Amino acid sequence: MAQFPDDPAVVTLIPGDGIGPEVTAATLRLLEAAGARIQWDEKRAKPVVGRRKEDSTTDPVVESLRRTRVGLKGPLSTPVGGGHRSINVALRRELDLYANFRPVKKLPGICTPFEDLDLVVVRENTEDLYAGLEHTVVPGVVESLKIITERASTRIARFAFEYARKSGRRKIAAVHKANIMKLSDGLFLECIRKVAKEYAEIEYREVIVDNCCMQLVMRPQQFDMLLLENLYGDIVSDLCAGLVGGLGLVPGANLGDEHALFEAVHGTAPDLAGKGFANPTALMLSAILMLRHLGQNDVAARVERAVYQVYQGGRSLTRDVGGKACTEEFTTAVIGALA
Repeated sequence: MAQFPDDPAVVTLIPGDGIGPEVTAATLRLLEAAGARIQWDEKRAKPVVGRRKEDSTTDPVVESLRRTRVGLKGPLSTPVGGGHRSINVALRRELDLYANFRPVKKLPGICTPFEDLDLVVVRENTEDLYAGLEHTVVPGVVESLKIITERASTRIARFAFEYARKSGRRKIAAVHKANIMKLSDGLFLECIRKVAKEYAEIEYREVIVDNCCMQLVMRPQQFDMLLLENLYGDIVSDLCAGLVGGLGLVPGANLGDEHALFEAVHGTAPDLAGKGFANPTALMLSAILMLRHLGQNDVAARVERAVYQVYQGGRSLTRDVGGKACTEEFTTAVIGALA
């Protein structure tokens, strides 16, 4: 059946755990008010996803995402030190969402040490220590395998440089620890260097990860884009979020050649669940990325202007950013600011 520009896009919706359903409901209310042309296919993620091939391929969430190719996801919980594997990691591997994309931009009205910060973190999303290949060698000794491949390193490098070219970004810094892990991180850098030669207009540099963290908390404006392996990227992207006010204020996307999953990158905050205090900003900003991915740029622009206007006004903000508004009041204010 032909797809027309005004046809609604079918999108998989994963409300998530904890405060997930609350921030999801707020975001859906905003998107409807803004005129987003979306038909939702709501699914609940189960812990079995990705643990065994027969589970992951028949799980309703994966089936839906394979069909719709686009998803919006609230936060999902992962047990620490035991229990089921991370559903987030499993979804990324199952759907080959190899690029984790995290724009970090200061919102107006939020007091931080760094004004006008605007950088992008690109993280390889499928391998490294997150491959989950670990075992007990002997009692008291555990071995984890760090997997770095030429294929994965090359395609994440190309993703980053292509994005930089298309969006007008001028600098990319590859973050590594090749002074110690000479083979694995060395291969990562070798692949990036080859790709960088094809993008002469993009300034390329390399920075050791510990130095990068120090530089970020001293002079983050020196960076335009950061390109990292999986583990470093997970840590550094959260550090960058802290520079603009925290994980509740930044969007996230997991992108592949065939599928895209947009998500709130913060936790489930079970202590806040059901109290009406949750800040839906991160998921709203992720929904803006999703709208642009779907080609609904007019709606994305309206939503973005409304969110920024509410933050600029400072009168209807949630408690985590110094306000007194509940989730519903904040959402109502953003809807009221739609142009």
